[in-house]
Amino acid sequence: MECDKCGSDAVLHAAYSGLYLCEDHLCRAVEKRLRRRVREDGLVPDEATPDEPETWVIGLSGGKDSVVLTHILYDIFERDPRIELVALSIHEGIEGYRDKSLDACEELTAELGIRHEVVSYESEFGVQMDDVVEDDPEGMAACAYCGVFRRDILSRYAEQLGADKLLTGHNLDDEAETALMNFLEGDVDQIAKHFDASLGPFEGGDADKTRETQDHHVPRAKPLRDVPEKEIALYARFRDLPAHITECPHASEAYRGEIQELMLGLEENHPGTRHSIMAGYEKLAALAADAFGGEDGDTDFGECDNCGAPTARDICRKCNLLDALDAV
Repeated sequence: MECDKCGSDAVLHAAYSGLYLCEDHLCRAVEKRLRRRVREDGLVPDEATPDEPETWVIGLSGGKDSVVLTHILYDIFERDPRIELVALSIHEGIEGYRDKSLDACEELTAELGIRHEVVSYESEFGVQMDDVVEDDPEGMAACAYCGVFRRDILSRYAEQLGADKLLTGHNLDDEAETALMNFLEGDVDQIAKHFDASLGPFEGGDADKTRETQDHHVPRAKPLRDVPEKEIALYARFRDLPAHITECPHASEAYRGEIQELMLGLEENHPGTRHSIMAGYEKLAALAADAFGGEDGDTDFGECDNCGAPTARDICRKCNLLDALDAV
């Protein structure tokens, strides 16, 4: 088939739009959607200046999503003195997996000339995920432990690095799955938190409702959340980016896996399902944030008695898990 934009050989049929796209126009489309999300979410505030620039910390895992995010953001802001990019990578302690993806991180950041910080579970918590999976004192999926530890490191180091925003490479598939999970679980409070934590636009964004300021965490943003996972993978391939495209050997989120299969089937039979879910979910999340989120939700946050991290409990979830691991 031919590209609908230029007549060249098409490499993708985007069923949700009906368009056939060549390599060049596919890459342009990915870049355009990221630029639009940056603009619509108001990621660059009016007060950012060359003398007082914004620092954006990017969670760089070495996978396709975070590598593409870093590459495109660099292209956009390389000559913009209002924005400083810092890459933050985490070594979980998974033999034969993370070492290769960290090599990709090193290659990319060296090529772009971006500051790159690497932190490990071993240095921070004295644990490695391979051992956590073997011990498993809580009887949970590996991703449940890893998610808690990863969020803690991203939040703490983003703050230590002086981040104004923490950016992650979540794509359209990721966000639509999360949205559907929250809805099916009836978790309205989580939907409200989702809006204020990472979905809602900042002041100056192109929306009636903006997110509330959260003093307890560096605000997050997901500039790739309008782009399907397949298109990001193709972009990484066509731009010859050093992405390590291999699934974690401990990945075992059973419920998310079911939702993923459901989403794939819906998208195949009804193209555009992911986009429709997110369009409705973002409106719902804004309403939920008005009713359940905002400043009233922040009043429950204090500090963990063990580590001082922001938490609504006496002991944060990370410290509870580390205590359980120590007791094994």
